Amino acid sequence: MGKRQAFRLAPVLRVRQAAERAASLAHVEAEGAAREAERRARELAAALPTRAVTGSHSAQSFFAAMVASQAAAADVSAARSTAQASAEHAELLRARWTAAAQETKAMEKLRDRHELALRHAEDAAETRAVDDLVTGRYSARTGRDGQPGEEEAWRG
Repeated sequence: MGKRQAFRLAPVLRVRQAAERAASLAHVEAEGAAREAERRARELAAALPTRAVTGSHSAQSFFAAMVASQAAAADVSAARSTAQASAEHAELLRARWTAAAQETKAMEKLRDRHELALRHAEDAAETRAVDDLVTGRYSARTGRDGQPGEEEAWRG
């Protein structure tokens, strides 16, 4: 019928879709970093018992072994803290991704409603045009007063 109206929020929808993709990628990267930090913490924790002081050693070597064990335990603790922080960061990014996906879905619903409204308007315009055609033909055949018009009388 006429020029089809564009969805005015299309640029906003594209921005939301891009933000959702970016949030998804950030979440995937953070999940990978969290898994890597957890793996490192488990490796350090597994290596900790091998640092135990065994046998008879001099006081200096015993002291050095104890300091090394304490340092290794501190490394394990730091790795566990890093793993926990990485997991929390990944969860935060997952929440942001979920929010971005919900915003995108809302914009897509608006776009779908807009397209449906346009289809309804086009259907209504087409129906009106058909009604006008039918009414015009009927008026031409019967005349304005409901009596057969000139066209009908001429044929008859």
